[in-house]
Amino acid sequence: MFKAVLFDMDGVIVDTEPLHHKAYYQMFNDINIDVPDALYASFTGQSTMDISNQLISYFNLPLGAQTLTDIKRKHFKSLFKNDTSLQLLDGVLDLIKDYHSNGMTLVLASSASMKNINRIFKRFDLDQYFSAKISGADLKASKPHPEIFIKAAKLSGQLPNDCFVIEDSTNGITAAKAAGIYCVGYNSLHSKDQDYSKADVVITNFNEIKYKTFASKLTVV
Repeated sequence: MFKAVLFDMDGVIVDTEPLHHKAYYQMFNDINIDVPDALYASFTGQSTMDISNQLISYFNLPLGAQTLTDIKRKHFKSLFKNDTSLQLLDGVLDLIKDYHSNGMTLVLASSASMKNINRIFKRFDLDQYFSAKISGADLKASKPHPEIFIKAAKLSGQLPNDCFVIEDSTNGITAAKAAGIYCVGYNSLHSKDQDYSKADVVITNFNEIKYKTFASKLTVV
């Protein structure tokens, strides 16, 4: 049986994409750039700093990545405080409690900044279920690089073969598989233009991977 589960956050635990979308486009407006939809879609799962660097290169901007990142995070922080519609995704709290009560180790592996991770965890009282949290923004490389999941597996205290990842993005799934870790692709109503072909299994509802339901599939071969 697998012993640890490595959760992505955005699009898996909480749908902050609408807030991120608003914050990014407010930042784009502030610096007067027009970002194509296809380019924006390619950013899913990456850190704000990496996205800022790509924008600087793409638009040849005379600004630093930290400046762009600060502008975006300022807008997101304001939206987070004032948008009351932000909620956990359907069924994920029950899944988290289910895994925790069955003795699995839970680790958060997200490309969000640690400040945003802590805001989400405090708002929804999630720290009691997770043994560790890691932010992709604090690593040398962002998804689709496997670094985040390699380190998350180490934080779990388990071997990569004893872990599995829940991810909703092309970049996240690619990162998990590059790390040699079993990956559940979560294709939710909120997921758009993402490729799940590399995932080991694809689900549309968290009930599909409840501990008892999924137990036979969680046996390491």
